[in-house]
Amino acid sequence: MGKGKEIVCFCEDVSKEEIVKAIKMGFKDLETLKRFTGISTGPCQGKSCLFQVMRILAQMEGKKMEEMATTTIRPPARPILIGALAEGETRAGEG
Repeated sequence: MGKGKEIVCFCEDVSKEEIVKAIKMGFKDLETLKRFTGISTGPCQGKSCLFQVMRILAQMEGKKMEEMATTTIRPPARPILIGALAEGETRAGEG
């Protein structure tokens, strides 16, 4: 059997090969990698993939992990009450 692809971001099905290719194309920071590949935009919000992508980027750019900046954290456009999520409402305050 041949070697399968090494998945880095399971939420968005992004492989290590795709990350390496994107970096070689010029996407050399986490924010642009996120926008180009979709890493850290799935349900885990980067909790399972961001460190792996940072490690790949640091190795390819000859940097230390401490030098790497993380992605920009953005709150929802409009706050949602946690109770609305629990009740299954689509919009806070309506229903």
